[in-house]
Amino acid sequence: MLPAAVPPTMTWLAGVMALFTLKHVVADFLLQTGWMATGKERADGWAAPLAVHAGIHGLFTLAITLVLAPTLAWLAAVDFVVHFAIDRAKSVLGRTLAVAPNSQEFWWLIGLDQMLHQLTHLAFALAVAASAAGAAVA
Repeated sequence: MLPAAVPPTMTWLAGVMALFTLKHVVADFLLQTGWMATGKERADGWAAPLAVHAGIHGLFTLAITLVLAPTLAWLAAVDFVVHFAIDRAKSVLGRTLAVAPNSQEFWWLIGLDQMLHQLTHLAFALAVAASAAGAAVA
């Protein structure tokens, strides 16, 4: 149980962030197939696997926003574009630097990728929490 001093908005924000974190684990790890994971890393033919992968993220964000803050459903498109861009940049940088899973640089790229995704989710959670707080006041 949270201490009484924690404002309800902080509890709401923490819950929304946890929901986006769960969304990320499901979409980025549990639902990402080998075709997506290896296909998006190729030099050629990467667009379709990456689009499907980013699309799954967008669909989950759409579901979250439709339930919690329907006016922010457009964040699904933002999630698609941002996730697509982050993953593409990681792939291009990884190929340019010729990093392999047994190199420290590979894991730096993975960490940077995951940090950028979570910062994106933090921005989404802040927007959803602010929208919900505004709706509660209205």
